[in-house]
Amino acid sequence: MIPSHNGGQKMLTASGNEERQIFLPTGLLRIRVDNTQLPMDDLVDFAARQNPKRGFLFVSKVLGKHIPVAPSVIRDIHSRLAAQIGNLPGPILFIGMAETAITLGHGVFDEFVRQSGRDDVLFLHSTRYRLRRPIAFEFREEHSHASDHIIYEPEDPDLNLLFKQARSVVLIDDEASTGNTLVNLVKGIKSAMPRIDNAVSVVITDWRGPERTAESLAAMPIATKSVAILHGEFAFTPAPDLAAVHMPKVVGNGQFKDALIRSNHGRLGLGHANHTHGHFLWNALFERLAAAGHGLSEESKILILGTGEFAYRPFMLAENLEQRGLVVRYQSTTRSPIKEGLAIQAKLTFSDNYGDDIPNFIYNARAEDYASIFVCHETPASTIDERLLSELRAEQLEFYI
Repeated sequence: MIPSHNGGQKMLTASGNEERQIFLPTGLLRIRVDNTQLPMDDLVDFAARQNPKRGFLFVSKVLGKHIPVAPSVIRDIHSRLAAQIGNLPGPILFIGMAETAITLGHGVFDEFVRQSGRDDVLFLHSTRYRLRRPIAFEFREEHSHASDHIIYEPEDPDLNLLFKQARSVVLIDDEASTGNTLVNLVKGIKSAMPRIDNAVSVVITDWRGPERTAESLAAMPIATKSVAILHGEFAFTPAPDLAAVHMPKVVGNGQFKDALIRSNHGRLGLGHANHTHGHFLWNALFERLAAAGHGLSEESKILILGTGEFAYRPFMLAENLEQRGLVVRYQSTTRSPIKEGLAIQAKLTFSDNYGDDIPNFIYNARAEDYASIFVCHETPASTIDERLLSELRAEQLEFYI
């Protein structure tokens, strides 16, 4: 056995598949990689969740959530996944899972549109927030720290028609481990949208293994296929002497958030040609950074932070700056509580900006690693916790329009 970078152990099986053991404070995680487009250590690391339902976490190195990532690396993942979806009956509904897979979902949607040229498509992401808008359906994610997801009907009449006529659905999440969330979601979709008869599950890493995958597919009410960069399997043995885990508040107050969320960035549906606006902000920020000499060397990186569910437009800003020659990293904040250690080397806790009084976190972001840090948000400037700004010595970029 060879010690791995994260303190676990890895070996190759007789069939050539890689197996690894990861020792977490919450228990022992065993994984096996069956096939992958990219090396596992380029895709994922590991940490312990602060969650009694699920003591481990696959920490993506290419998602832009818990680890800062170059936008070009993230976009490559979007492109690789979109290329595997194939030619589906239309219209096609793409759904990104809040909050972790909003950037991933939106990026896969955009890449699919770019690669296919199709216009009979629309994107929605699930949300935890109540709005005074018609709800298409809701579903639960049993193992999650915050289990309720809401899917709203598209607000645009043309997209609403596509939504109601959709025959295929593409479901995007960061990883699959049991398949339960996928099954619940497909059943909810089929009940609310009986015309849907094809589903594609899209994840970066699929840890279900052959048996769990077969069980998931058998439980589906419609024909379903799975797309991933890495396919493998896991088993987790909780530590027998694990102390009781304190869970921070993770459920909102259920109040309507229309006053805080004025713009539609995906909750209310977006079509194939939605992202041509906003360049004035990107141009102005680039000129400001370039004038200050920031980001022009590896020693003076820029960090662009999304906040919670507001993730894809900040990613596009980071991507735009990187394409102009700046050294940029991107990630977004989260309400997911994770223990420090292994893949989580820094942790900052602060209050959420949606009025729910829920602790939020940013991981692996340090002020000293960057020349400039920008916190991007869709809510008013006054909703951003001053601790987040002061600890990271960050500036605000407000998208509240």
